[in-house]
Amino acid sequence: MNPTIYGLVFAGGLFLGMLLLLETGRRIAIRRLAQDPEGAREGLSVVEGAVFSLLGLLIAFTFSGAATRFEGRRHLIVEEANDIGTAYLRIHVLPASAQPVLRELFRQYLDSRLGMYRKLPDVAAAQAELARSLQLQGEIWSNAVEACRNSGSQPAHMLLLPALNAMFDITTTRTEAITRQQRCRQRQHADHGEDDRRGMHFHGMAGGKLRSWVHIVGFAAVMAITVYVIVDIEYPRFGLIRVDEADRVLLELRESMK
Repeated sequence: MNPTIYGLVFAGGLFLGMLLLLETGRRIAIRRLAQDPEGAREGLSVVEGAVFSLLGLLIAFTFSGAATRFEGRRHLIVEEANDIGTAYLRIHVLPASAQPVLRELFRQYLDSRLGMYRKLPDVAAAQAELARSLQLQGEIWSNAVEACRNSGSQPAHMLLLPALNAMFDITTTRTEAITRQQRCRQRQHADHGEDDRRGMHFHGMAGGKLRSWVHIVGFAAVMAITVYVIVDIEYPRFGLIRVDEADRVLLELRESMK
C-alpha cells in the first residue's frame, strides 16, 4: 500500500478510535461519579497531567526525528549531485580520446539514478533500476581506470578516481536510507494491530451534562492530523511533503551534461 494512503487510513482510524475512547471514558466517568461523587475525581488531575505530558513529549520527539530525517534526505540529494558533478568535470584530465565514452556513461548513469526515484513506490522497478546503476558504476570505473593507465598522468589518478569513489559511496548511502525506511514501514505494519488495542479513557469531560463536541472533535482531529503529518514527512517520495524540489539539482546537472 502507498504510505500516503496508509497514513490517511491510520489517521482516520486514530480519529474514530479516539472519539470512541472519549465517549467510553465519559460514560465510565458518569457511572463512577454517580456511585462515588467525592472519590471519583481523587488524584485524577495528576494522572491526566502526567499522561498528556508524556503524550506531548512522545509526539514532539517523533516529529523532530521525522523532520531531521527529511532534511537529511534533501542533503543527500544535493551531496550526490555535487559528487556526480565533480567527477564529471574531472573527466577533463583524461586524454581527449577517452572522454566521450565516459561522458556518455555518466549521462546514462544519472538518467538511471533519476529513473530509480521516479519509479517509486514500485519497489521491484526501483530495484531493477538500481541494478542498472550499479552495472553502469562498474563500466564507468573500468573505463576510467583504463583511461588513467593509458594517460600515464599522475593527476588523472589522483583527481578522477577519488571523485568516482565518492560518487559511488553516496549511492550506497542513499540506498541504505531507502532500505532503512522500508524496514521502518514493515515494523509499522507489524505494530499496527498492537496500536489498535491501545487507548486511554478520559474522565475530565464527564462533569457537564452536555458533551463538548468542539473539544472532543478538536482534540481527536489535532492528534490524527499530527500523526498523518509525521507519516507524510517520513515518506517524502509519496505524500504532500516531498523532496522533489531537491531533485531539481540532479535535473539541472543532467541538463548541463548535454
